[in-house]
Amino acid sequence: MSGASTGPASGETVSDNSVALPTREVSARRLRYLASFVRPHKRAFVMSVIAAIVATVAATSVFYLLKHAIAKGFGENGGSAGTVDFHAVNLWLGLVAAAVVLGWAATTLQTYLSIWSVRVVNDLRTALYAHVQRQGLDFFSRQRTGTVISRLTNDIEALAQLVTEGVFMVFVNLLTLVLIEAYLFALDWHLALAVNVIFPVMLGATIAFRYYSARAYRRTRERMAHVTAFLAESLAGMRVVQAFAAEERAAEEFERTNVHYRKANMETIYLSAAYFPGVELLAAIGTGIVLWYGGILAQDDIVDVTVLFGFILFLENFFDPIQQLSQFYATFLSAMAALDKIMGVMEMSPTILDAPDALTLPAVRGAVAFDHVGFRYDDDGPEVLHDVDLTVSAGETIALVGHTGAGKSTFVKLLSRFYDPTTGSVTLDGVDLRQLEQRWLRRSMGIVPQEGFLFAGTVRDNIRYGEPDADEARVRAAAEAVGADYFIDELEHGYDTDVGERGSRLSAGQRQLVAFARAMLTDPPLLVLDEATSSVDVATELRLADGLKALTKGRTAFIVAHRLSTIRDADRILVIDDGRVAEQGTHEELLAVGGFYAGLYGTWTGGADDPETTIESRLSET
Repeated sequence: MSGASTGPASGETVSDNSVALPTREVSARRLRYLASFVRPHKRAFVMSVIAAIVATVAATSVFYLLKHAIAKGFGENGGSAGTVDFHAVNLWLGLVAAAVVLGWAATTLQTYLSIWSVRVVNDLRTALYAHVQRQGLDFFSRQRTGTVISRLTNDIEALAQLVTEGVFMVFVNLLTLVLIEAYLFALDWHLALAVNVIFPVMLGATIAFRYYSARAYRRTRERMAHVTAFLAESLAGMRVVQAFAAEERAAEEFERTNVHYRKANMETIYLSAAYFPGVELLAAIGTGIVLWYGGILAQDDIVDVTVLFGFILFLENFFDPIQQLSQFYATFLSAMAALDKIMGVMEMSPTILDAPDALTLPAVRGAVAFDHVGFRYDDDGPEVLHDVDLTVSAGETIALVGHTGAGKSTFVKLLSRFYDPTTGSVTLDGVDLRQLEQRWLRRSMGIVPQEGFLFAGTVRDNIRYGEPDADEARVRAAAEAVGADYFIDELEHGYDTDVGERGSRLSAGQRQLVAFARAMLTDPPLLVLDEATSSVDVATELRLADGLKALTKGRTAFIVAHRLSTIRDADRILVIDDGRVAEQGTHEELLAVGGFYAGLYGTWTGGADDPETTIESRLSET
C-alpha cells in the first residue's frame, strides 16, 4: 500500500461552494434520460398515477365531508336547539365512510402497481453495468475500481429512493396541497389568505437551502466514492498490507478518507437541521395565525364556528405535505447528485467501437499482419510502438521477448483489439480488425494473461467459463491437455472444488493451469499468452511443456514469455526493443547472427543452456 492519500488532501475545505453544478439544460437532459427507463413500464405508471389521484382526492375530501356532517347535522339546516338531524348526519358520515374505503382501495392498488419503480431501477443498474463492460481498457486504467463500484451501488441506491418513493411522494403531496388550498378558499377566503402569508418566507428559505445543499450533496457523493474506492483497493491488496506490516498506516489513511466523507455529510446535516425545523416553525406560525384571526372573525360573526372547525381539521394536513416536500428535497438533491455521477459514466463513449458495418469471417485461418503500426496510449503521450511491420502466417507460433517496458504486452493488446493503432493497421486474414465485430473477434481468440484470474465458483465453472454448456468430457479433456488434471484430481472435491474469490484457494501455478484449460476448451484459432508462464514454477512448467504444444498446435499463437523452453520452441522469435522489432528469426538463427538476442541469451543463461532460467531474473542484472 502506498503511503499517499487516496482521499482529498487533509487541508481541503469541504464547505467550499466552488463545486460545479450541471446547468439547467444538462439536468433536464439527464432527467429525460431517466424518464426513458420509465417508458417501457408506462402502463403500470399511468395506472399508478390514476390510483394515486383517487386516493389523494378521497383522503382530502374526508375533512370537507366531516365539516358538512357537523354543519348540516347541528348547524345550518339542523333541527332546533337541542335536536339533531340524524338523517343529515348519517348521510354525510356515510359519504365519509365511502371516501375512506375508496382511499384505502386506491392506495392498496397504487402500492401494488409501484413495482414499476423497482423495475426501472433494475433496468438502470443493468444499463450502467452493460455500458461499463463496453468501455475499453483505458477506461479502467483511468477509473479506480471502487469508484465504479460506488456508481453501481451507492449512487444507484440514492437514485432508487427518488424513483421508488420520491416521484409519487411529490405528486401526492403537491396534489394534496392544491386540493386543500381549494377547500380552504371554498370554506373562507379571508382565512385562506391569512394562511398563505407564510409562503413567501418559506420559498426564500427553500431557495437558499437548494443553493447550498446542492453542492453539499454533490460533495457527499464524491467523498462516498473515495471511501468505496479505498476499501476496494485496500481489501484487494490486503496480502501486501499485511506483508509490509502496514495495517496501522492503512487504518490511518482510511480514517482520513472517512473523515472527509463525514465532514461533507455533516454539512448536509447542518443545512437540514437549519431548514426543516424552520419549515415546522412556519407551519406552527400559520396555525397560530388561523386560530388568532379565525377567532376574531368568529367573534364578529364573519365566519361560522363550523368553518373554523373545518379549517383546523385541514390545517393538520395542510402543512404536512409542505414538510414532506421539504424533507424530500434533501432526497431529491442527493439523487440528482447521484444521477450526475451516473451520467458522467454513461456519457463516456467507449474508445473501441464496432464499425456500423462490422463483419465476421466464415472461417479463421489465422494469418496476422501489422502494417506500419504506431501506437501511443494518450494523444499527448510518448509513442510506445514505432512503425511495426510484420507478417505472421496461419498456424505460426511467435514468441516476443525483450526488456520490461519494451512494448511486448502492448503488441498483443493491439492484436486483441483492446486498443486501436494510432497509425497503421492490424489485420486478420487480410481484414482490418476495426472492421471486425469485437465480440466475434475475442471469441475467436484464447487469451491467457499474466495473472490467472479465476471467478468465485468451482474449478469446473472456471474451465468452462467461455463455453458454459460444455459437457464433462470436454472439460476433463481440456484440463488433461494442459496438464491441469494432475492437481485437480488431488483436490478435496476434484472439479467441484470451490476456488474462492479470485481463485484464492489455489496456488498461482494452479490458477494459471486452470486458465490454460479455460483457453483450451474454447479451441480458438488464435492464441495469446501474455507472460502466462511467469507465475509457474519450473516443475509445473515442465508439465506444461507438452500442454503448451497441444495448445499451440494447429493455431496461430503469440507468446510473451520469460521462459527459455517456451521461446526456443517457437517458430519465430521477435525481439522487441524500445517499441520496435529489433530482430526476428528462430532460436538458432538469432544465436548464429550474434546480435541483440544472442547477447541477451548469453546474459540469461550465463553461457549455459539452462531452460530453467528466466529472462526476468536475468534482465535485472543487465
